[in-house]
Amino acid sequence: MVARFPTLPPQDAGSSTPASALDWMSPPVPWRVEQTDPQQTIEDSTLFTFLRCQRRAYLNIYGDTSLQAAPSDYLVKLKGDSATHRQTILAEFQPLNRPQRRMGNIAATAHETYTLMQQGVDHICRGRVAAMNNDGTIGYVSQPDLWIKQPGDSWLGDWHYVPLDIKLGKKPKQEYQLTAAFHAYVLAAWQGVIPLEAHLRLRERPYVIDLEKQWPTLLELLEQCETVLTAEQTPDVFISRSRCDMCVWLNHCYEVAHGQNHLSLLPGVTLNRYRHLEKLGLTTVETLARNQPATLAQASGFELKVAEKLVHQAQAKLSGNAIARTDANNSFTLSPEELPSATVELYFDIEAAPDKDLVYLHGILVVDNQAQTETFIPLVAREPESEASAWHQFQHVMAHYPDSPVYHFCPYEAQTVRRLAERYGTIIDIDELLSRFVDIHKRIVDAVTLPIESYALKHIARWIGFEWRDSSANGAQSICWYDNWLDSQDEQYLNDILKYNEDDCRATFWVKRWLANFAAPIWKKDAEAG
Repeated sequence: MVARFPTLPPQDAGSSTPASALDWMSPPVPWRVEQTDPQQTIEDSTLFTFLRCQRRAYLNIYGDTSLQAAPSDYLVKLKGDSATHRQTILAEFQPLNRPQRRMGNIAATAHETYTLMQQGVDHICRGRVAAMNNDGTIGYVSQPDLWIKQPGDSWLGDWHYVPLDIKLGKKPKQEYQLTAAFHAYVLAAWQGVIPLEAHLRLRERPYVIDLEKQWPTLLELLEQCETVLTAEQTPDVFISRSRCDMCVWLNHCYEVAHGQNHLSLLPGVTLNRYRHLEKLGLTTVETLARNQPATLAQASGFELKVAEKLVHQAQAKLSGNAIARTDANNSFTLSPEELPSATVELYFDIEAAPDKDLVYLHGILVVDNQAQTETFIPLVAREPESEASAWHQFQHVMAHYPDSPVYHFCPYEAQTVRRLAERYGTIIDIDELLSRFVDIHKRIVDAVTLPIESYALKHIARWIGFEWRDSSANGAQSICWYDNWLDSQDEQYLNDILKYNEDDCRATFWVKRWLANFAAPIWKKDAEAG
């Protein structure tokens, strides 16, 4: 199924011109070898990055590369895993035709791809297609993993091509779908028809994209991308931990944001919320801190709880002090029952490899408050097949301390225990065990506003005064170490994982102890008043 462009065919295409028009779409035109190169080029990778971060897309083109950080081990691993996945999928499409590369000459490489399309080959691997806008100022370059031949008339003959992209992700993200629409848009300049479907091969399953739904968004996106990339002005900085963590420009952007005392460094300030604050002239921590929550809620449209959290976050940042959160009755939001203490307390942290669907370490810190001892118990799956064994060892440890609260950071540990119980069975009552679990992250977020940039464990614990023995270690690095261990059997990699996991457990203990000490005088005051 295709839609046709009302344009003239390429100079070396057949003579038949498609009929019906897409009135709302201004199609690109072929980028020919003899033409002058456009002032600005937008590649599919540029568009993909732009969807995630406009600033990053701009810096990738115009930025000083000396300001980039080296890619993390985990990013290198992801690229390697992606390449392996791509080769596995490509092996299903044989024979593969690859166009000859013309280094530094986009139009010539595109013509090589077009020649293969004219020949009607079934599969073209990494074929590059290039087009221009009508005035020749903007070039578009598309290179999916595969062009796949389909039946249906086009300028090529009684066939046309559709794009297929191979991605390591599990879900058909918007950036995947819009990139696929871009492939089809650029190709239409050469084949005269634009397919209404494209294909994704994800980690777990294939996915068919309905491109017709993407056209309006794509055209708006292209216009926005062209405006930003030709403006000769770097887009404003915005730090988003979920999107920025593995970016090579993060350190550079962080320095810029820190110098501006930028609001994106405050927890809770999402990009959407920042746009609302920006309209109100609240672009710094100082201006936000001077607001009353009720006034901000009314002016911004935020819920009162959100406005209160943002204002308190700014005030905590300026003062450097923790602020207790209170409810509508001005009572502290954390009760003693929500932060249980016992003679023996357990602090639990898991290390897992999502790409393998594997939990390879259960780390448990046993804190005996009476004996004043701290004992770390690591339960390791030295090979993936040992996951079940480590799980059963974990249950035995939990059964040995039936009255101990189990502190963890974020819901993942509790969710994983439930999942492993379903997978491997149980020797203890899992519901009873999970009733002892205490998510210290939820407790601290609900009870206190801290002068920090993130409520991740490292930010909270370091503000309290805890330090990891390996300052660069993190969950992603742990996954890389485990891969290295499986490949080399070098015990040092396991030792590094255990050291990092133990420090995570100890950091969780420090956070719980700090929160208990912070809450104690408030509880005492409330008890005396009651």
